[in-house]
Order: sequence, then structure tokens, then C-alpha cells
Amino acid sequence: MSTRILSSSTTGANPAATPTGAGARSAGKEQSASSQGSGDPATPSDDKLPRHSVGRAIGIAVFAAAIVSAILLAFSWPTVTADPKDLPIAAVGDEKQIDQVVDNAPDGMLDLKDADSRADAVDMIKHRDVYGALVLGDEPEILVSSAASPAVAQQLRSMAAQMQQQIDKQAISGMQDGLDKLQGALKAASQAPATGQPGAGQAPPAAGDGQDVSATEVPQIKVTDVAPLSDDDSTGAGLAIAGLPLTIGGIIGGVLTSMLVHSRRMRAVAVVVYGAVGGLALTLILQSWFGILQGNFGLNVLAAGLAVASTAALINGFVSLLGSSGIAIGAILTMFIGNPISSLQQPKEFLAGSWGDIGQFFVPGAAGTLLRDLSYFPDAAMATQWWVLVGWFALGIALILIGHVLAHRKKRAAAH
Repeated sequence: MSTRILSSSTTGANPAATPTGAGARSAGKEQSASSQGSGDPATPSDDKLPRHSVGRAIGIAVFAAAIVSAILLAFSWPTVTADPKDLPIAAVGDEKQIDQVVDNAPDGMLDLKDADSRADAVDMIKHRDVYGALVLGDEPEILVSSAASPAVAQQLRSMAAQMQQQIDKQAISGMQDGLDKLQGALKAASQAPATGQPGAGQAPPAAGDGQDVSATEVPQIKVTDVAPLSDDDSTGAGLAIAGLPLTIGGIIGGVLTSMLVHSRRMRAVAVVVYGAVGGLALTLILQSWFGILQGNFGLNVLAAGLAVASTAALINGFVSLLGSSGIAIGAILTMFIGNPISSLQQPKEFLAGSWGDIGQFFVPGAAGTLLRDLSYFPDAAMATQWWVLVGWFALGIALILIGHVLAHRKKRAAAH
């Protein structure tokens, strides 16, 4: 009897103590959730990241900071290291006068070119052989060219002011010496014994001597701008930044056509059309609307269109050969190498070493110089700038076609 009662009680207690079926599965899930919430060491957690993830995050951050520093260095270096030197300036006058000007100018600033006359100096300015001219002589004059470089024009104006101060000092010193001599002569005459007649062995001081000294005419240096900027861009700021939209426009056109046009041959067609339409649109804005560009409208359209098409073709060429990484190569060549040394905002002579000359063989430098010459210096030689732009454009188209041929060969090889 007692054994039967014990067995019954044990059996009645089992359902509550040991859950089965659905109850067991539910309890298992609750236990698993409880173990995860309690921070089980065997379970991954955001608070305990793998070491390689932390290192990767730090590496990416350092790499991004290095890129920003490189960009800042690329754009600020030309301005920080700019130095007015070796500026080609025409000089009209005798050797003594020219040497005096050179001695008073900052060391290494001027690279004087001999000119036979004022007209010859003006002709040299209009052909972009020099930035200005010093016309010395009885009527000194400084010729400047704001359209060639507002910075150099300001330098020459400052030089004219300094030369005028020196002339004024010399004139005042000469007048003072003359007055001192006149006063000495008058004093000597007043102390001499009277003879009754001024002609008795000594001539009296001439009254006209004092009048000549006081009436001495001081030369005034005249400053003439033989190639001024337009009234719509009197400071030249618009022309200086005109190269930036050409550069950015070329990059944008290259990126869009390379990503959205899948056929390599059609990319070449898209680049040509983009250059024609983009050049027309940019010239309408810069010349017809803002008045920044001057000169022949058609030639400006051709120059602007060739500039954006050259960059777009180059990017498409690299993409056709290397894939999407080619976008970065084309952008770096144009924006971060070519643009900082393009001399759009200062003369190429201001850049350190030969970087100013090197910059003229990239798209931004050639395009900026070409548009400046077309606007204000139609007599200047522009063949180099045209050929530079044509060369970059031809290189881009050639790379596109090479990429097309290589891709076609790979397809044929895969088919066989």
C-alpha cells in the first residue's frame, strides 16, 4: 500500500518538473536567449571586435587623411612657393638708364629684352613675348598689360611709383644744390668791396639763375595699359577661374560617358558630341552672358570644346583599358597635377623651377592660355596650345580604340 502511494506521487510530480514537447522547446529558446543576453564568451559581440577589424578601420582613416593632405598640398603649393622672378620685360633706352632700373628692382625679378622703340615694345607685348615694357628717356613711360597678367601689371605700377619717388628726390636734391650755389654767390657779391660799377672786374650774379633752378621741370613717369581687361572682368578674376569649370566639366563628362555608355566605340562618339555641346554651352555663358571671354566666338567654342573633350576622352581611354580604376587616373592627371601648375591665376614664371612650363603641356594650362590669347592677344602664337589639346584628345581616342580591340580579342579567344 505504501509502495503504490509513493509511485503515484512521483508520477504526478514529473509534468511540472520536466517539461516535454512544445514546452521543452520553448524553454530551450528562453535559455538560449538568456545565455546570449548575459554576454556568453562564446557568442560574438560588438563590444569585442576582432583585432583585424580595428586595424582596418584605423588604416582607412589614416589613408583618407593622407589623401586630403595630398589634395591640399597640390592646390596650395604653387601659391605658397610663388616668387616673382625672371619676368620678361622689354626695355627702351640707353644702357646706363637700363642698368639703373635693374639695380633698383628686386634681385632676379626682371628678364629685360631689348626693344628698339616704343612701337617695338608694344608689338612685343601684343605677341605675348613680354609682360610689359620700360620706355626710358626724357619722357619715361611704363607699359603694362593687365590682360596678360594683373599681378605683373601691379608689380610694374609699383615699380613706376618707386622710380617716380627717386626722380623727385633727385630733382629736389638738384634744386637744393642750385639754390645753395645761388645763395653763396649772392653772399660773396654782397661782401665784396664796392667799386661803383658792377663791370669793374667782377660780374654781378645773374637773376635768371635762380629762376632757372626754381623752374626746373621734373619728369613724370606715365603708365599705359596697352592690353587692358574688359569692363566686365576688370580684375581678371573671371578669366583666372574660367579654367576650373573646363577641368571639372571634362572630368564629369568623362565619368558619365564611361559609366553610362557601354560600347567602347560609342564612347568615342559620345566624347565628340559632348565636346561640341559642352564647348558651345560654356562659351555662351563665359562670353555672351558674363563677358569674361572676348574675341572670336567660334574659336572660343572650339577651344573650350576641345578642352573638355580632351579630358573626357582621356578618362574614357583609361576606363576602356583598366576598368573603373581608370577614372581615378584621368582625374588625378587633370585635376591634381595639371590644374595646380596651369598658371591660370599667376604667370608661369612665378612657379618654382620649370613647373610653369611643364604645366602648359597639360590640358588645364594649355586651355587657359589659349582662351586668354584668343580673347586679348590675337596676334600671339597659339599653335603650341592647340597641338597640346589635340594631342591629349587623340591620346584618349586611341586608348578607347585600343581597349575596344583588346576586349574583342578576349571575346574571340573565349569563344574558341
